[in-house]
Amino acid sequence: MASDPSKPILRLHPSAAAPRQVGRQANIQRPEPFARQRQDQQFTPTFRRLAEVLQRDPTGLALRADPTALAPERLLVFEVKGDIANFASAINRVPGLELIDEEELPSDEDKSPFAYLLVPDLVALRQILSLWRNWLTGQVLPAGYTPWRDVFACLRDLRVWGPDDRVQPMDAQILEEEIDGREDRELIPLEIELIFRSAANAGAVGEATVRQAIAQAGGRVIHRALIDDIAYHALLAEMPVASIRMAIDRDPGSLAGVEPIMHIRPQSVVTGIEANDSLPPSAPVAEQPVSPASILALLDGVPVAGHPLLRRHLNVEDHFGLEPDALVSQRVHGSAMASLIVHGDRNRPEPALPRQIHCIPVMGNDDRFPADRLIVDLIYQAVLQMRGGAQPSAPWVIFVNISLGNTRRPFHGQLSPWARLLDRLAYRFGILFLVSAGNVTSSFPVPAFATRVAFEDAAHGTRAEGVVNAIASIVADRRLLSPSETVNGLTIGGRNLDWVPQADRALARANVNPFTQLDTANPSSALGPGFADSVKPDILMPAAREHLRVVGSGGGIVVSPAGAARGAGLKVAAPPRPGMEGAEAFTNGTSAATALASRTAHRIHDALETAYGQEFLQLSGTHRAVLIKALLVHPARWPEEASALVKRLVGPFGQGQASRQKDNIRRFFGYGLYDADDAVACASDRATFWCVGDLARERSVDVVVPIPAVMGGQARPHSFGATLAWFTPVLPGRKSYRGVKMKILAPDDLTDLAVKGHGSQPDLNQTNRGTVFTRQWSGDRAAVVAEGMTITLKIQREPDPGGPIDEAVPFGLAVSLDMPGELRLYDQVRARLQPRPQQRAVP
Repeated sequence: MASDPSKPILRLHPSAAAPRQVGRQANIQRPEPFARQRQDQQFTPTFRRLAEVLQRDPTGLALRADPTALAPERLLVFEVKGDIANFASAINRVPGLELIDEEELPSDEDKSPFAYLLVPDLVALRQILSLWRNWLTGQVLPAGYTPWRDVFACLRDLRVWGPDDRVQPMDAQILEEEIDGREDRELIPLEIELIFRSAANAGAVGEATVRQAIAQAGGRVIHRALIDDIAYHALLAEMPVASIRMAIDRDPGSLAGVEPIMHIRPQSVVTGIEANDSLPPSAPVAEQPVSPASILALLDGVPVAGHPLLRRHLNVEDHFGLEPDALVSQRVHGSAMASLIVHGDRNRPEPALPRQIHCIPVMGNDDRFPADRLIVDLIYQAVLQMRGGAQPSAPWVIFVNISLGNTRRPFHGQLSPWARLLDRLAYRFGILFLVSAGNVTSSFPVPAFATRVAFEDAAHGTRAEGVVNAIASIVADRRLLSPSETVNGLTIGGRNLDWVPQADRALARANVNPFTQLDTANPSSALGPGFADSVKPDILMPAAREHLRVVGSGGGIVVSPAGAARGAGLKVAAPPRPGMEGAEAFTNGTSAATALASRTAHRIHDALETAYGQEFLQLSGTHRAVLIKALLVHPARWPEEASALVKRLVGPFGQGQASRQKDNIRRFFGYGLYDADDAVACASDRATFWCVGDLARERSVDVVVPIPAVMGGQARPHSFGATLAWFTPVLPGRKSYRGVKMKILAPDDLTDLAVKGHGSQPDLNQTNRGTVFTRQWSGDRAAVVAEGMTITLKIQREPDPGGPIDEAVPFGLAVSLDMPGELRLYDQVRARLQPRPQQRAVP
């Protein structure tokens, strides 16, 4: 049933905190160690050479001169078999040894954790050698050093970080394309990430070494950034093509051989959008007062701030001086995103938001990142300007729209600095970042159809099967774009939906709609999963009905996503055209979907503000942000037909494959498709509740949910669901990056409600890896509901994965009861809660 604005979301309150409930401990299997003889044969030569050199040369000069040797100030890579518990704490017992990074990447056999250790001096090197000798001879290692025993026993590889690591294959390929055909002396920008050193003087020495190498190669540094919070130290440098070619070849005499460098990457390039089929502006909806107290910020391109649809609704703060050089005719991205946030899709006019949007441009002319700035630092400075310091420019902002992505940084298991930045800022300032998953617009083969005619003439189901199969076969090439792997933010994918009038739909016939009757993700929407195999994208929002253009054939057709148009697009404000002061045009993609998600976040805030007034506004910004994070995800559901299609086509098949089947489904849909109106208000047959609180270390609270009597005695479909969200402190450089883990314990008293866990949702292991935990229970048998019945949800903070964190962490909770067609449900629940009368909202 459609939502009813007169039925607001209802408030619940948590109980006093208590110790967390301790369940049965998981049986963590230790990895099977390698035979000691095997380890002796494989690694003793390395340690023997180290011992011999140290005996001949106590200063270690010979080690330093050998680029393959374990030596002071060298980054060592320990690759181990299986998870090694407590290794990070044991590292700290070796004086001066620094853990630079940990990660866990999948291998064919099992999970292979990597630990990156920086050996600072000969003392640390000698202690590692001593520990190896003791383990090899069967001696008991000293107290506190036991994890080293497990590392040595499960060691797959031990090597020095070198040129092959500094220039990754994907980065080398992009750089090869960028320098192709250019003169050797031509300068090309590079992003050079340094090994982050916690000691400032060590970091300064490393940077000086890199600057010297850049200068010697004929390059120059044009920007630097050092952000301790996220362990980020980088230089933006212009380098001659000849020196870049040497780095691509992994020449030790190039930048690829400079010890303090972690990575050499091409400069970040932003994802673009189109705004096509310009039209004269249609009449805006009736104007209402607009408050300057912004709660939502847009970090994007320079908008056309004087556009009739935007001029009253934007507060543009040109902190980086990008507006003067941005041609008005090219201000597409920022104008389109601002329009979607303020007005939604103009194909179906809605009321404008009641507060101004705070805009800080981070893209300049031609909607590109500034050529002389690192984008990570640009975003950092923008957020600090809004929320940091003694005089923040937008102190009430709790939502930030990031409809941007780095096309040169698909997510491959390792968090990007940009994502780490968003995670840190989210926790520090209590900001919900809404980030686009990214669009993969490259062409791809669809072998199911030999010709364009066969593709056009296929039945809708056959065509949809062919396209889904084609995308599933290249899923590894359609990964999220940085920074959408953010752990604290919400990642938005594109849903194949718009509100184009039927009369205009025929205009899209030049291209082919692959999903005419299937509610699913757009073909170009980037796919998950996220960091640590978490659910990403989180939700799918309307991104227009994306058509496909046939661009080739041979063994099947080759298709490419078509641009937005009047017959298949979201209608937005656009730069002026000749004779049009305030043009409108059509766009699509995950950037647009993210803007609509940000608009929905604002609408939920507006609805709660209207219903609860100061009671809501006096909550901390962090509480409001995490609450709306929960309420944004809570109504999301897997599309029944489309998820069944993915399961049938992709599998895997056979007994015991349910978890892997769900894994494939959530790659496409995350937590599901989304109806914005369901998040904003309740309906007669659906009651949604909200609750906020704080959880200290290893504590829990109870939230009591009233069950209306009308849900009893009726054998008809009904459901119960709960979604928990929080912002975690993060531990950069640690495999246990997510510092705080929370969950909802399954209630013990669901039997009387006659519901059980719903099968069409990510399984517990998948939903338990991020900062959103959601569960849905459903049934169709008659429930037994006694007068005054309640269900108690226990919200608890699990042991902090990376070690104790003392701060209490705010959470937001959404809960819902649903029985379609039972029109008494909401009123009965509301009467049980005895809510206060509505209060006038205060701007």
